Amino acid sequence: MAQDLREIFKKNKKEEFRLKNGHEARFMELLDKKLPQTKRSSFFWLKIAASVLVVVSIGAFLLNMNSDDSIETIIVDKGSVEENEISLGDLSPDLKKVENYYVANINIELSQLEVSVENKAMVDSFMDSLAELNEEYKKLNTELNEIGPNDQTISALIKNLQLRLQLLQKLKSELNELKSSKNEQITTNTI
Repeated sequence: MAQDLREIFKKNKKEEFRLKNGHEARFMELLDKKLPQTKRSSFFWLKIAASVLVVVSIGAFLLNMNSDDSIETIIVDKGSVEENEISLGDLSPDLKKVENYYVANINIELSQLEVSVENKAMVDSFMDSLAELNEEYKKLNTELNEIGPNDQTISALIKNLQLRLQLLQKLKSELNELKSSKNEQITTNTI
């Protein structure tokens, strides 16, 4: 009974087998009948809903975390200028460069402020002063449009931008001093 498979393969190798026409099509049709069709199940939509929920939750957490000890963010702009009004930057390309330089540096200083519960009162007082300077800048811009460009108004606008930048630099140095004094207290207490 035991047959050598090698012998059987050698005999059958000589014979050539050919598949009937349409064999592959019949095979694929049979596969389609036997295997279930893949559908997007509700599990797919559940994954999407869970992802959206996670993103919304993280966003709400970060928003809540920032609102607890944050201060009112002031972005220094060049003032709201109507179409027929002129601003400092409209007078000449050099004045536009000066205005853009100060506004960019003021916004950089504002973005680098580290506000905490301990220094919030100091930062708030500086922000009030900054808001007053911002209002004065708007008044000077209005004066520039009503009276027209003159050296006094232009120099006052530039001086206002300089004062705002100096105010923020002073705030930054005081915050650094406060931070270093607290670090010294902590190291003294631990020793």
